[in-house]
Amino acid sequence: MAAELHVELVAADRNVWSGEATLVVARTTSGDIGVMPGHQPLLGVLESGPVTIRTSEGSTVIAAVHGGFISFADNKLSLLAEIAELADEIDVQRAERALERAKAEADAAAERRADVRLRAVTG
Repeated sequence: MAAELHVELVAADRNVWSGEATLVVARTTSGDIGVMPGHQPLLGVLESGPVTIRTSEGSTVIAAVHGGFISFADNKLSLLAEIAELADEIDVQRAERALERAKAEADAAAERRADVRLRAVTG
């Protein structure tokens, strides 16, 4: 079994992150899934939620992902997201304001997006 897998996190507008990892955890419509090297091939639908990538160097990359697909085969994991932001790209104060505005307007979709952003930042 290989000790790492190649990961591509791609949003509709850009390549968000690419590299080698030992574990990726993402939320699918069937629940949270962890993918490690040698995992069985899979294809799933991503739910909005944080994606955690444990890199081969031992660091952790967290991204807020809003919908899309996950695919794994031959130790290559593709996360194709409608929207994806790395945690260090997220403006916390802006996300907090968006969450408050969404709650005030009873906009469940906007509230979920803001909540995912904040969870990605806080780990």
